[in-house]
Amino acid sequence: MKKFNITEKKDTRSGFGAGLAALGKSNPNVVALCADLTGSLKMNAFRDAHPDRFFQVGIAEANMMGLAAGMTIGGKIPFTGTFANFSTGRDYDQIRQSIAYSGKNVKICASHAGLTLGEDGATHQILEDIGMMQMLPHMTVINPCDYNQTMAATIAIAEHEGPVYLRFGRPSVPVFTAADQKFEIGKAWLIDEGTDVTIIATGHLVWEAIEAAHALEAKGISAEVINIHTIKPLDEEAIIKSARKTGCVVTAEEHQIIGGLGSVVSQCLAQNCPTPIEFVGVNDSFGESGKPADLMQKYGLNAENIILAAERAIAKK
Repeated sequence: MKKFNITEKKDTRSGFGAGLAALGKSNPNVVALCADLTGSLKMNAFRDAHPDRFFQVGIAEANMMGLAAGMTIGGKIPFTGTFANFSTGRDYDQIRQSIAYSGKNVKICASHAGLTLGEDGATHQILEDIGMMQMLPHMTVINPCDYNQTMAATIAIAEHEGPVYLRFGRPSVPVFTAADQKFEIGKAWLIDEGTDVTIIATGHLVWEAIEAAHALEAKGISAEVINIHTIKPLDEEAIIKSARKTGCVVTAEEHQIIGGLGSVVSQCLAQNCPTPIEFVGVNDSFGESGKPADLMQKYGLNAENIILAAERAIAKK
């Protein structure tokens, strides 16, 4: 198994802030809109450097989406910023009608996704957003795994023509991807090759998948680990190739199992390569208030449960 030399942990929302700041310097058409959460989304650097291209819309998320859609008509590339719950659930109609249906070049940037929002509780811990966004025609859905990948993804989506949903979070997680990486939308990252089971993970669960693979190796089980940072368009070729090699699959995500990564991977396999599959994710439940690490443990979103899922998947072969 590949060994990563982890020297620091950073939150992925800061990767977004760094990417947006870099875009501010390199692309004059990039504008940013925020719904009263500039500090939380680390948009301060862009705001301070480009006050004429930053728009604080207040607690009016639906209005923000309408403004962003309109700005694209003049050639601007709007990046909207608020919590994932407000980026999707509060303004779904505006996203569907004004952005996705019209194919507008808006980048919907959503922080504080999933259970790791922590103490704010179930009302803010959206676990359905990936499903909501990927069901929209024309929408690209991206969920990077660490600071560096989030920064690279933020920069890359500015060059992509069409609406994008970019999901990231609040907790500090290990930084293990390359600082100089080139982010390729729709292309899976094969982190490590294996022969006994494929572990397909996204977002914060990628690092947990890596740790699970190391633990499985100690048990004599060879795990292949794939980072699916782009959930739509899905890299079906990479998934099918790996499933045919290992014969069983585990998916891992900080999201509902229904409608998330597990759903699209199982659909892909059912159509192309029927394979035993196990799911690590939230099972048809809302979250609750608590410390992020405690919540991830309670809801089974960690390396320990990925290991158990891998053993169940192998037993089904």
